[in-house]
Amino acid sequence: MRPGAVNVTTPSVEQLEIQAVHRIRQRLVSDRTRLVKQIRGLLAEHGLVVARDISRIRRALSQITDGVDHMLGALLVELVRDVREELNELDQRIAAYTKRIRDLFRSNELCQRIGKIEGIGPITATALIAAVGDRTCFKNGRQFAAWLGLVPKQRSSGGRSRLFGISKRGDRYLRTLLIHGARAVLRKTAGKTDARSLWIERMRDRRHPNVVAVALANKNARIVLAVLSGRTNYQPALSG
Repeated sequence: MRPGAVNVTTPSVEQLEIQAVHRIRQRLVSDRTRLVKQIRGLLAEHGLVVARDISRIRRALSQITDGVDHMLGALLVELVRDVREELNELDQRIAAYTKRIRDLFRSNELCQRIGKIEGIGPITATALIAAVGDRTCFKNGRQFAAWLGLVPKQRSSGGRSRLFGISKRGDRYLRTLLIHGARAVLRKTAGKTDARSLWIERMRDRRHPNVVAVALANKNARIVLAVLSGRTNYQPALSG
């Protein structure tokens, strides 16, 4: 075991069930992403460039199958119709698993407690609870953030420490959820005067938005552990 590594306890049956729901949903999302990339590539080969936004690809597929776009041959239109049906099916299946996760969130008191933290919704909350069993295996919030791969790599030379990008040694899925949630928060802080928003805006004045998002994800991870370990409610006024 490498220095600083954490021995997380064996997950419970309930945790394993939640993880199973997340893994199947994650696989469906990956399938949808691959499908969208494939059809974008095929359309681009025929001179029809569609933006990466999935809503744009849905609209483009609808226009093609409804006969709005006449640039494409009959065979490709038929293929696009098949892809549109497959995409709709994936959307429905993902929505069904998302609903299961929301149901799990509503039935779990710990999930609801950490779900009050800005940037942590039902999907992130349930994923965290499923991954973390015994919170006492983490000495502090920094160790928890490091376990998630959300602390910067550090090297010392000549008595000076230099910080680099995040280690990315932890759980990629959890880290991605936390960073995506942090980015959502960043889009809503302008003009707000609470301590948390002011802290974010000060960071934004000096650092790249991606760095700010990771810093907020790191902060949220530490708050999560504090809430779970202390069995107290999240207090936004004290989180700046």
